[in-house]
Amino acid sequence: MIGRLQGVVLEKQAPDLLIDVQGVGYEVLVSLNTFFDIPDAGSVVTLHTHFVVREDIQQLYGFTQLSERSLFRNL
Repeated sequence: MIGRLQGVVLEKQAPDLLIDVQGVGYEVLVSLNTFFDIPDAGSVVTLHTHFVVREDIQQLYGFTQLSERSLFRNL
């Protein structure tokens, strides 16, 4: 499981972020709360993540606060 990402924001377009982590680009879905907490492209960011694997899709969700990730998991 991918639990945390730290890297450079390459693209920022709600609700998606593209984060460069040592040459690998991760597409991350974020809430609007997290989206507005993230600095502009070119900045370093740390996100707590939740990775979902289903039969038809794999999605990575990112959160700036652990409490927001916990709420997401409980829902």
